[in-house]
Amino acid sequence: MKKIVLFAMGLVMSMTSLAQDEIETTISGDIVSSYIWRGQDLGSAAIQPTLGVGYKGLSLTAWGSYGLVNTADTKEFDLTLAYTTGGFNIGITDYWFDRNGLDPEGRYFKYDAHGTNHVFEANIGYDFGPLSLQWFTNFAGNDGTNKDGKRAYSSYMEVVVPFKLSAIEWTATAGAVPWSTTSYGTNGFAVTNLALKATKEIKVTDTFSIPVFGQVVGNPCSQKAYLVFGFTLQP
Repeated sequence: MKKIVLFAMGLVMSMTSLAQDEIETTISGDIVSSYIWRGQDLGSAAIQPTLGVGYKGLSLTAWGSYGLVNTADTKEFDLTLAYTTGGFNIGITDYWFDRNGLDPEGRYFKYDAHGTNHVFEANIGYDFGPLSLQWFTNFAGNDGTNKDGKRAYSSYMEVVVPFKLSAIEWTATAGAVPWSTTSYGTNGFAVTNLALKATKEIKVTDTFSIPVFGQVVGNPCSQKAYLVFGFTLQP
């Protein structure tokens, strides 16, 4: 009996060790001076936590945004299921907003086709190294409408180019909406996001540092421009 118990304990410990080696966990939180997303102003200063798990290219990530200074800012909670292999990636995101939707009570578990605050989006992309390409399309939920008042299947595409300059990590982004949709406030093809972001890790101790970032964002379609500062806290 003792041998069986010891064998079972060893098996559990081996499986736990294997799981720990293969399953990746992400826990972090961004603090930003304003919430700018794809060239759109979605709120003032906010905390944006992330919790995710990944296994052999498959990942499930929860992300949220909560206003720090303006209680009227929309609260957001997103779930993303994604798969990555090599440079290729594909995924589905469920966006939920407490106010920005068809349900004035902001109920999370209400998925009615014409009465929900959820938006469902599919994406596909490829990272070539020097640059990455991504395409996103809303396929269900509280999507915007086109010029005819019909579901727009709102889409967004972007090119991201990472580079290093003066020991600082940079990314340049160019994003556009291909057709008319009220979700992005466009009447046809429009460039909605031109951004330049710089990130540098500030060393606090020998084992702990804080990534700090600044970002300039321009939206030629809405004629708006933004300057964002933020930092990331993570174990």
